[in-house]
Amino acid sequence: MDTLQKLALSAAAACFEQDAASSPMVSWKIANVPVTGVKTARVQPQAVTYQGHEIPIYRAALPGGGRSPLLKAMLTTACERHCRYCSFRAGRDFRRVTLLVDEMARVYSEAFSQGIVQGLFLSTGLFGGGANTQNKLLDCAEMLRKEHRYRGYLHLKLMPGSEFGQVQRAMEMADRVSINLEAPNPERLGQLAPEKQFVDELLEPLRWAAQIRREQSPEHAFKGRWASTSTQFVVGAAGESDLELLGTTENLFKQLGVRRTYFEAFSPVPRTPFESLPAEDPTRQQRLYEASYLLRDYGFDLEDLSYNAAGHLPLNMDPKRGYAEQHLAHAPVELNLAEREQLLKVPGIGPTGSERILQTRSEHCLVDLNQLRRMGIVAERAAPYILLNGRSPARQLPLFSMKPPIS
Repeated sequence: MDTLQKLALSAAAACFEQDAASSPMVSWKIANVPVTGVKTARVQPQAVTYQGHEIPIYRAALPGGGRSPLLKAMLTTACERHCRYCSFRAGRDFRRVTLLVDEMARVYSEAFSQGIVQGLFLSTGLFGGGANTQNKLLDCAEMLRKEHRYRGYLHLKLMPGSEFGQVQRAMEMADRVSINLEAPNPERLGQLAPEKQFVDELLEPLRWAAQIRREQSPEHAFKGRWASTSTQFVVGAAGESDLELLGTTENLFKQLGVRRTYFEAFSPVPRTPFESLPAEDPTRQQRLYEASYLLRDYGFDLEDLSYNAAGHLPLNMDPKRGYAEQHLAHAPVELNLAEREQLLKVPGIGPTGSERILQTRSEHCLVDLNQLRRMGIVAERAAPYILLNGRSPARQLPLFSMKPPIS
């Protein structure tokens, strides 16, 4: 099997990992080799033909908007662990593929130089222990940065059992590093991956990353700044509640400076111990993402969100609107007086919109929804929960209303 065919298979298998692009389950047939049972994709990667091989490329979101072609790849799809949900678990019968460090660095560098990709997400199965596996990822990153003079985007996985110095070196060379917690606490992780240690193997590297950012200068980092950190959870396979997931997420944001938490709705993989479990409703994944953004960017606390008796977010309503229905429907926010923190609680108003409101009202009073629309605010979402100069804003009735307006 040539290097490009191995890369194509590796990239297809890596679809379960997330980095600014949704990466759900996909079933590829590359070079007449079917790649199935790896997670199904909600956002389909684009198949790019490169030197006769179809390579799945993701359109990763950029911080300032726009999209950039991102390759997700694994050094090997072999793994020594027996995680109960995972398609790569040891002993599972499917075709494995392994690329040498220099193969991966060379083939990616060539694809980058030809404009096929502009970023790399590099992961791998675990082999020979966490520290040994981490060294392979670091060797590949070092080869890309030094020998191939690659200065583009690089996301490196941190392996369970990696060491402090390895985390520091990864943060020096990468734009982002991540390790998948998989579950919100040790008890839930024991159901998913009984061989892994939640605190010592998975949480500790994130703690080290926070310590490095807090205590050390990034002057020796490749781009003069430390890599950001993220993690990923499997949703729905271990009976965890949304409250558990979001409680851990809030702590990661506030205590460890984690930039992003990803949520992967569980989908059963054939020939794994969890193959008979039902797939999780993808709407639950969506609600968790929405709630995590509220915790990270909108000043919400865990207690601001609504949960049912089982600790789950309602599926029929986004969590921000759920908050507004409970707290703002009968006590609307006066946009001409509210603080930024209050503005951010209103549906339709985000961080940019709140700043525009504060700036505009310093010059003149806000009196109608058209002013909000011109600021890029979703006025129709905000209208039921706000006051403009002491009055509820006039809203346009539906074109085909079943009831006549009250005079």
